[in-house]
Amino acid sequence: MNISVDLSHHQYDLLIEKDCLSSIGERVLSIWGDRKVVVITDELVDSLYGREVKESLEKSGFDVYIFSVVPGENSKSLDQASAIYEYLAQINMSRSDGIIALGGGVVGDLAGFVASTYMRGISFIQIPTTLLAQVDSSIGGKTAVNTTFAKNLIGTFYQPDAVFIDPLTLNTLDSRRIQEGLAEIIKSAAIKSKRLWDKLGKLESLDDCILVADELIYECCQIKKSAVIADEFDHGERLLLNFGHTIAHGIEQIKGYGVVTHGEAVSIGMVTITRQNELLHNMGHKTSTALAELLTKFGLPIQLPTINSKRLYDVILHDKKVTGDRIKIVLLHEIGMAYVKEIPLSKFKDYL
Repeated sequence: MNISVDLSHHQYDLLIEKDCLSSIGERVLSIWGDRKVVVITDELVDSLYGREVKESLEKSGFDVYIFSVVPGENSKSLDQASAIYEYLAQINMSRSDGIIALGGGVVGDLAGFVASTYMRGISFIQIPTTLLAQVDSSIGGKTAVNTTFAKNLIGTFYQPDAVFIDPLTLNTLDSRRIQEGLAEIIKSAAIKSKRLWDKLGKLESLDDCILVADELIYECCQIKKSAVIADEFDHGERLLLNFGHTIAHGIEQIKGYGVVTHGEAVSIGMVTITRQNELLHNMGHKTSTALAELLTKFGLPIQLPTINSKRLYDVILHDKKVTGDRIKIVLLHEIGMAYVKEIPLSKFKDYL
């Protein structure tokens, strides 16, 4: 399955194909000519796929280096980016060379940020290996690193030259990582696709989801593609993709990156903001109940963890959707129909 992302200034394709990793060298060669390539990955993914990817790229004529980071959100930092810049300079990486991100969302965000800023930008390809990255973070060109103030506070918009998605990599993930990706799939359905929502409703287990992973990934990528083409720089329609994320990023920072996964935090954020919106406007609980039931079916949490609400609010002050004393939040009319609402920042406390 192939999806073309046609932006005014850049075009690239998303390929969703089982076992495409085994021929990745040929596929990259079809996009790039002979050049030096640095594969940025993490230690776990490196142990699973690093050798295979390196050998395939070398077979196609690339000069290949691998840079592995420690798995987890703590590697998505300016310090880690700086270490990669130093490495790229040491091996004489030039503007005509390229970076490949091989891994999950952390690796993709970090590698993309480095590619967008090293020598003011060098070529970049995404090979996402987690469900979360395959349905969301590898698509659309958002790159970022975290700070002590907020998640993804420092970043760029920088589109890749290609995204290669191999659903077979999901077979090496534990159930928590599959659940994390499912939270983003459920988010996509909740904001844009009743059809996808109904499909998820018919699945009974994580194993069922893996069996149709290529279909789920394709539908989510189509949703994200449409949002990115309509609003590449996150001013309008693309904001819908942030459903649940404002609260989620606050939870992740306060509890500690990785203690609550991104998908778990998004699950909590979606239910919390929907339930509070229903309470504030006497709307009943039909939508939040439907959300909660689908998320809990796949083992995702829906209740806010023990967090000081003032601290959560203070963290949210650094959210990128804050403009002056106002914030844009994403709410649901119903399942499959979302909208953006701008409110005074002080009123956001009511949604916690």
